[in-house]
This record gives sequence, C-alpha cells and structure tokens, in this order.
Amino acid sequence: MKFIKHSLLALLLAVPGWAHAQTRYELKTGWQCSPIAKTKEDGTVLSSPAHPLAGWMPAVVPGTVLTTLLANKQIPDPFYGMNNEKIPDVYHVGRDYYTYWFATDFQETAKPGEQVWLNFRGINYSCDVYLNGQKLTNRPHTGMFLRKTFNITPYLQKSGKNRLAVIVYPPDPVGNPNGGQGGDGTIARNVAHQYVAGWDWIQPVRDRNTGIWDKVTIEKTGGVNLKNPHVVTSVPGIRQPDGPQQPALVGTSAELENPTTVRQEGTLRFTINGQTVSKKVSLAPGTTTMVQLPTLTLANPRLWWPAGYGNQYLYSATVQFVTGTQRVLDEEELQVGVREIQTAWNTTTRSRQISVNGQKVFIKGANWIISDAMLRFSPERYNAEIRFHRDMNLNLIRIWGGALTERPEFYEACDRYGLLVMQDFWGSGDCNGRWIDPAKKDDQWTRRKYPDDHALFLTSAIDQIKMIRNHASLAMWCGGNEITLPQDIMTPLRDSILPKLDGTRWFIDYSNSDEMSYNFLGGNGDGPYGIQPIERFWSYRTWPFNSEVGSVGVGDYTSLARFIPAENRVSPVYRPSGKSQVDSVWNYHKYIGYDASIDPYGAPADVRDFARKAQLVNYDQYRALMEGFSAHMWDWYTGTIIWKTQNPWTSLRGQMYDYYLDPNAGLYGLHRGSEPLHIMYNPVDSIVMVANNTFRYHRDMMMVIQVYDMAGKDSTLTQVFSEIGPTLVRPYVPIGRTIKALTKEKGAFLRLRLLDLNRQPLSENMYWLPDEKGNHSGLQQLEKASVQLSARLLAPGRVEVTLTNPTGGPMAFFNRVSLVDATTKARILPVFYSDNYLSVPPGEKKTITVEYTPTITDPLVSLEGWNVPEQFAPIQR
Repeated sequence: MKFIKHSLLALLLAVPGWAHAQTRYELKTGWQCSPIAKTKEDGTVLSSPAHPLAGWMPAVVPGTVLTTLLANKQIPDPFYGMNNEKIPDVYHVGRDYYTYWFATDFQETAKPGEQVWLNFRGINYSCDVYLNGQKLTNRPHTGMFLRKTFNITPYLQKSGKNRLAVIVYPPDPVGNPNGGQGGDGTIARNVAHQYVAGWDWIQPVRDRNTGIWDKVTIEKTGGVNLKNPHVVTSVPGIRQPDGPQQPALVGTSAELENPTTVRQEGTLRFTINGQTVSKKVSLAPGTTTMVQLPTLTLANPRLWWPAGYGNQYLYSATVQFVTGTQRVLDEEELQVGVREIQTAWNTTTRSRQISVNGQKVFIKGANWIISDAMLRFSPERYNAEIRFHRDMNLNLIRIWGGALTERPEFYEACDRYGLLVMQDFWGSGDCNGRWIDPAKKDDQWTRRKYPDDHALFLTSAIDQIKMIRNHASLAMWCGGNEITLPQDIMTPLRDSILPKLDGTRWFIDYSNSDEMSYNFLGGNGDGPYGIQPIERFWSYRTWPFNSEVGSVGVGDYTSLARFIPAENRVSPVYRPSGKSQVDSVWNYHKYIGYDASIDPYGAPADVRDFARKAQLVNYDQYRALMEGFSAHMWDWYTGTIIWKTQNPWTSLRGQMYDYYLDPNAGLYGLHRGSEPLHIMYNPVDSIVMVANNTFRYHRDMMMVIQVYDMAGKDSTLTQVFSEIGPTLVRPYVPIGRTIKALTKEKGAFLRLRLLDLNRQPLSENMYWLPDEKGNHSGLQQLEKASVQLSARLLAPGRVEVTLTNPTGGPMAFFNRVSLVDATTKARILPVFYSDNYLSVPPGEKKTITVEYTPTITDPLVSLEGWNVPEQFAPIQR
C-alpha cells in the first residue's frame, strides 16, 4: 500500500504542465512532412532553420498522416465506396511506412522576464521533438492521451527565426485488422483508441491515426506559469430553474510553476461575477506548487441546468497570478457553470438515479464514438453535432471507451447546449478480455492485463482529468466499456486520483456494471442493437439503466449517394427464410438489416424507395424507444443511452445524421419522443399517456385525441382538460376499441395534442397505425396532397417555412423540408430544423424555423413527402 501511495504521488507530480498564458497562438500553417524512408538527416539537422526541406510535401497539422496524404491527393477518400481497401494498412506494410517527420518554421523571441512554452495537445503515438538543432526529448514522448509542454525559452534564435521538427511513430503494436472488434485486439496494448483496427461500425483506419492529431501552441508567460486551475461549484439543497436562489459556493485552486532561478512573490486571485478571492504566494525557484484559494460565496447565482430543464448559464471567470505591482505574470479565462451533480440508488428500479442541483433527471442519452474517424476536429463541427443532440431533446452523451477523451471544444459545446457527459476511460470488453474471441491474438488472461504500460495509463488519466474537469457538462466518469480496468489501474484511479483531482463526480467502474444498473435479466446488461417490434419498447422490461440500446440508421437516397457509387445503390432484399441479399459496398459500410420492417409499406420499387421507407422505420423506432422508456420512468427505469446517435465514418447503422451532418428521420423521431412534456400512445394497452420531464406542474392542458382516415376525414375521440405533476408519467384515456374499429381496413392517423389555455400546442404527436393485418395498406394507396410551400427570411441565417394543406384532401404525410442551393439543388449542410418529416392534416398548416450559416446567396427551400411531389420555394425577404 505504501508503494502505491508513493507511486501515485510521483505520477501526480510528473504530469507535464499545460500552460494557458496571456499570449497564445496556434502553429497550424506552414507545416511540411516527409516519410522516414525518404529522410536521411536526423532531427538536429532537420530542425536547423537554414536546412532546406527539399521534396517535402505540405502537411495538415492538427492531423494524421492519412489526412495529409488525402489533402495531397496521394490516397483516395477512404470514406467513399471501397476506397479504404486501396490504402496500404500499417500492419501489412510496417510501421516505417507511416512514420513521418513534420516540421514548421515560426517567428518568436523572448523578452527579458518572459518564458516561452511549446505545447502539444495530442500526438499519436510516440515522438521525438527538435527545435533549432536541439533535441527537446531525452526519450520519446509516448501516449495518445498525454499532453506535453516544453519550456523553449533557452532554445529560441535571437533572430526570431525558429524551426520545429517532430518525428512521429505509429502505435506499437498496430494490431492485425482481421475483422474482429479492434482487430486482433493488440491495438489495446497501447494507451490509445481501439476502433482504428476496425469495429462493427467502421473499417480499419490504415495509419491508425498516426500524427500530430491535436493542437500545437506557443504561449508566453512571465516568471510564473499558471497551470491546471480547478473550479468546483457546490449548490446545496433542492433548486428550481427560475426565481431567487440561495447562495452557491465556489472553490478554486491552481498549480503555479516557477521555471526561473529566482523566488517569485505575488498573489493568486480568482474573479467571478465581480467578486474576487485571493491568496499571497511565495514560489521557490524551479518548483511547482498547488495553491488552494478561500471559498467564494456566490449570492443569488444563475444556475446551469441540463437541456430541457432550465438555462445553461455560464459565468466568465479569470484566474491570475499578479506581482506586488499588479503586473499579471499569467492568467487563464474560464467559463463556469454553477451546478452540482448528485447520484443515488433508486431502490424501485434498482439502478442509479442522477440529480442536478437537487432535482432528479430522467436520463435520455446518446452514445458517442468520435466526431471524425480521422481526427479532423473543429469547433464548428462539434457545435453542429452537439446542437443536433440538443435538438433531439436528449440530455446526456456517453463517450465510449474504445475512442478517446474528447477535445475541450467538445465539452464547451456540451456546456452551451446542456448535454451532460459520461466520460469513459480507454478500455473495452472486446479488446480487453471480457469474452472468448477467436479473432484475438492473445488469450483472455493476457488481454485482461492490457495496456502494456499501466503507469502511462495512469499518467495520461491524470492529465486528461485536469484538462476537462472544469466543464459543467462533465457529470460522471466510467472506468471502461463493458469491463473494468486492471485492478492496479482501477484502484488508484478510483480511490486516489479522482478524489484528489476531481472528487465531485460519480465514478462507475464500467458501463453496464451492476453499480449502475442491476442486471436481473442475465446476459451482458445492454442491447439489443437492431430492429425491434414497436410494442416491445413498451412492454418488455429491460435493464433499468440500459447503457446501450439502439437500432438502424440508413439515410435517404441523397445521403446514400454521397458515399455509395451509383452501381452499388441497390436496394437490400430481405429473405426471412434464407440469406438476405445486400450489396457488397453496403456490407462494407456496416449495413444493419431492416428485416421485415419495410414490408408493411410495400416492397421497395428501387433503392430510392427503400431509403424513403426506411425513414418511416427510423422515425418510428427511435420515437418508440424513448417513449417506451419514458412510459416507465422511476418505475422500471432511471434512464437509457441509445447505441448510437452518430458515426465518424460513412457507416449505415446507428445514427440520426450521416457523417456529412445530414439528418435522417430518426433525429426527428427522437425529437418528438424525447420532448420534455410529451403526449404519447401506448400501442400495447391502447392508452394515451403523458410524460412530464420537467420540474414544473402543468395544469389546464386540453388533451385532444383525433383520428384521420386515408381520405382526410377527422373523428375527434375526446378532448378533456388535464394536469400532470413534475418528473412524472401517467396514463389518461384508453382508446383501444375505437382505434381497432377505425384502423381495421386501411389503417389511420392518430393525432394527439396538448393545448394551453391560448389553444397553442404544448405537445403534438402523429402516429400512422396499420390495418388489422399489420400492413399500411392505406398509406400505399394514399392520394396526392396539394401542399402549398412558402418561406420568408426572419433574419440572416434564419428562415420561417410554412406548409399549408388545403381542405378537402388527404393528410399531407411525412414531408421533409430541406434548404438547398438554388443552382445545383444540393442540400446545404449543416442546417437545423425546429422540426421535420412533418404531417399536415387537411385544412391546416405547419410552420417551422430553419437556421443555417448564411454563406450561400439566396438558397431555396425544398419539400418532398410521402404523397407530396417535390417542390421548391424561394425565400421571401
């Protein structure tokens, strides 16, 4: 035990610092690269500013070897068709093939009293670093999840002309991409992401993402380097999102490094909302000191809440080190969300229950892999993807353990949009030995000890915890995906590292642990991962906090055409009694079958028709999934996390939008089924129910239940004033006998609404119900609807779209609105629709808002529905 404590202390002190200074800029242009096989000189020569880099090609940094090769047209796009098969795999060609030198020149000098720092936020997998003929690393810097900082003040050229050269080596081993989850599993011997050797939703990434994959920055400070500030907020009691608040408490600490040869005297201070706390500090030369500031009391705070429950207020705050003359030697700016996360065991469901600011929150979550399989990250893409999740009315994202700790910009987006985050550490049952697996090279006992370097894992964990712990959205830590970490990693991580460096968040040992959700069913504790009968979501009691349950995700024809060659756009053929017929490119892109779910809508005429009908299935599946869980909240369930909502590659499963950020109908099915106040139809007992996922009591709601036949005739079954308490679900009206009679021959449309006293909709839901044989025979014969489409500009990048369905005709069913280029008619991406795949009853209209980045002049709005021909409308100003 004494050894563990001493080892832990050494790790905590040894983590490389990450400076956040008054002057900071990114080195992201002017990089060049060359493979090691074509480079004869060593780093001391290559990093000399006078040495010519003849024959080197432009490099993408941040980026990987493949992103650079793709940018230089040396390889085809691995996301299209079978192109990935044309790219050499590192396992077959050897690590030297993807071992590259990267170099860039930059201007910088240090004035008297200044310190200049070179920061790497992520390199995969190991590297040596040279500057101006000097080697900065005494041994290779190793580990994908480990930042690295160098004080380069002594090595800068007096002329200001500097050259940085970095040689980057692939992981070792690289893993055999033999078709298993994580290939042969040996990729997990590294402290790195595991999906790059292939998974059931992606083909292998050929270079295993070797490269300087994250930001490289230069920072300048005074004689003190302020590092890793930590802000902890405490919100005692049970709070409401609105109204006056009792005080909150804010605790702050920071590491102060004195890299100079003289003692530094000054004050560490923290400022938020016009209030400041401070402490005088004396720093010995060449030391790093942790300083804890007095607790600050924040009166009447504006609190941070998850999406759907309240606002996501973020305070601007600063942490500074100042001298006695008030000269700022270093500072960092922070965005602070004042909130407190709690967890408790729900004895009814036998699963964990999450609370925020004292209020229990029913978790409607999404499993997240990574934004881009080749690590091409950007704040804009993060913003779009997290906004999509907010628009799905979800409130949590789990970051899966076979990927990585996401970049700070990801958590910043989650802070803005109110998505809680469950962060896995880096392990998975598939690679790390939970199951017997003939695809794996090593036996379970060996794999159970992965990775090879446990100290590196712990050092990396310490570093990444410090990097992201200040984000309000970060709600919980998870040891690994479907398996615990090795005990000599798990024990210090759980018992020492997290309590010391964070201590405010729930830590769960692994993603489907009994600690999270009691497994009374047997099996793995999560899933299934495919089409389910709609009724099953409501009637079958699954695990009480299911960490992974999901379904299909094929996009429409426009989406398919982006990455499937024309000759391969062939509709899958389902054969219940034999092997289904699926095109090879679809299989390569991990198609998961829709089985018989398309058949009730009629056999697909072609691939376009298949994709159109798949959207009906997508919408129905994901709406039903969330409705079924919500119907039993606090009774059977405390939450669920969908597997999965997005793909970082052009995969054909488990997604609400494709890699190119084009939504499919599943996004809007979730948007509907997950809304905070939601009226819904239980197909098992034919009862209309309401789920209230808010902290408010809703009174004086008019519940309206209507049925439309295929000719558009309306039968109002009932309308009655209703009410419901906070965080509650309850049944209201049984309509089974009437529904059975009205749907018998052709099926029907069931429309449910909750209206306020101004007759404005609080919740609206439209179901298309089959006939007595389970077929949508009426939809197959539905007459055309003459919908009128109009659009007007509300503000730059914001459009109001209205669909009007005249009286006397049928329902205008399942209409997709798109914003398109006026010339090419290509969809503009990403675009955010307040709703989509809309159905409009005869004699009514629907209005939605469309938001986009206004980079294209005068786009058009397009509309196409089940029984509505495609049409376009200009945007009126």
